[in-house]
Amino acid sequence: MWKKALSAALLATGLAASPAAWAEAPAPYQITPELVAAAKAEGKVVFYTATDVAVAEKLAEHFKSKYPGIAVQVERAGSERVFQRIGQEYSTGIYNADVIETSDAVHFEYFKRQGWLEPMVPQEVADKWPADERDPDGNFAAYRAHLSVIAYRTDLMKDADAPKTWEDLLDPRFKDKMVKAHPGYSGTVMTSTFVLSQLLGWDYFEKLGKQNIMQVQSSTEPPKKLAQGERALEVDGNEYNVFRLIDEGKPIKIVYPDEGTPLAVGNAAVLKQAPNPNAAKLFYAFLFSLDAQQLNSDFGGLRSFHPDVKEKADRTPLSKIKILHSDPEKLEPEIPTIKANYEKYFGT
Repeated sequence: MWKKALSAALLATGLAASPAAWAEAPAPYQITPELVAAAKAEGKVVFYTATDVAVAEKLAEHFKSKYPGIAVQVERAGSERVFQRIGQEYSTGIYNADVIETSDAVHFEYFKRQGWLEPMVPQEVADKWPADERDPDGNFAAYRAHLSVIAYRTDLMKDADAPKTWEDLLDPRFKDKMVKAHPGYSGTVMTSTFVLSQLLGWDYFEKLGKQNIMQVQSSTEPPKKLAQGERALEVDGNEYNVFRLIDEGKPIKIVYPDEGTPLAVGNAAVLKQAPNPNAAKLFYAFLFSLDAQQLNSDFGGLRSFHPDVKEKADRTPLSKIKILHSDPEKLEPEIPTIKANYEKYFGT
């Protein structure tokens, strides 16, 4: 029942929902001894996230090392599943989560309209973050970013034979060799499907669907299928998972097509009914700290909006890549069409 109601709200671009009364962002806050003490008294924070579980758990361990006595309960799922879970819980008066994060910016606009987010602005966000990567009312901010990339195994495909453009993926020589994730599960792939349908048209996806592609759910999965040797080529998948596999010595290369590569932004927020509000406030500030952002880059391969983060020298900087950006306001009303067309062309 909730999912039907949600679909109706999305179809109407949320206009049927009663928007929360928005005000200007609250004053920025810093981590103080008093906040740490209050968070330790609560004893834990619950984090719903779409970040790959190994990266999220590493971040949680780092937080616990900085603030002993505060447990971090990481609940990882695909972005669309996190979105559905929050909607189901809040619609039935269940308040389990403290801090949330997904890679679909539409989710946070929806949560904001529902009044489900607690506005707060860590000092680091106020001082360091680009204005267009944080909500003007202080409800959320861009915790991470990554690209949805083409990648291939160099031991199963010669560099000369690898695709160079999105259109190349339609070549018959790649039939039965590809894996891709699903926009009904992954916020990253919802974003990339939207921008590529705008760029290349739906007839492109109709042709791609005839390539007998292995279908998986999360955008974390295609890189893992490459690592396991189950497919030679991924159509889409998290760049950060590919970075991690390359660091582990897996024979994988990334392709940044001339037409551009979709960028997915992962926002984070504190929920209005957070059961551990002080621990949530502390953890939220921690997420945007240079310490946490550098760990996300070094260990997780994630891109950061923190200007002081130093990326590894062997990674292609964003300034060298043509980026395809998504507009959440334009994406939101297209979600039902994207899901319907995808099911039609890929059969799932």
